[in-house]
Amino acid sequence: MRFTSYLSMLLLVAMLPLTFPAVAHAAEDDDLDVLQDKLTNEWRLVRNDRLRNIKTWVKQEDGKRFRSFKAEAALDGTVEAYVRVLLDFDNYRKWYWEVLDARILKKKSDTEYYFYIKHRAPHGVPNRDVPGVLTLEPQTRDNRTLVVRVKAYPDLIPEEPPLVRMKAEDMTIRISPLAGNRVFVEAEGYVDPGGRVPGWANNFIQRAAPYSILVGFQRMMDYKAYLEDKTPLPFPVFNTP
Repeated sequence: MRFTSYLSMLLLVAMLPLTFPAVAHAAEDDDLDVLQDKLTNEWRLVRNDRLRNIKTWVKQEDGKRFRSFKAEAALDGTVEAYVRVLLDFDNYRKWYWEVLDARILKKKSDTEYYFYIKHRAPHGVPNRDVPGVLTLEPQTRDNRTLVVRVKAYPDLIPEEPPLVRMKAEDMTIRISPLAGNRVFVEAEGYVDPGGRVPGWANNFIQRAAPYSILVGFQRMMDYKAYLEDKTPLPFPVFNTP
């Protein structure tokens, strides 16, 4: 009887990682959890991938519920390819963070789009959705930096329970051409998933999402479908510095 009980306990322990994958996520983010009380409104480097030329930071701003993030990357590709990927909402599931659905609600102009995104949440946490507005400030001959602003507007469309409406998925992205068909990307933003969310889950997302998105964007810009697309873009694009 004792042996049977001992064996049952071993089987239960062995199955824990399969039954509760969230435990693995929590463990992965333990280093940042330890630093939680030490985070200030100064940027703290959390990832430096020299192979992919990607860096990410976090900070805890006064008056904000969660951490803000910042990322920088030098990616292979052109500004034109970047814009084609960015405006192709139907394929956001292939590269953006845990997307279940993404679509344009309304094209207000060539540089302003109302959008809707549904995100898959970590295990045990309700999925999220967010409507918002994406605006672009095109390059000029004198200023070769393309500026993209994303702003969540939770009340833009009615909520759809059991999805939890995000309060913020806000960011500013600056894309500048580099020599040799490369781009320099600078992104800074803040995400509030809304509702109740475990600290480990939000910390894991804020740590992993900016890096994952940049890696995914690099992969998408390599696709011939974007590199060889000759469809006219809605505004002028400059691929050289």
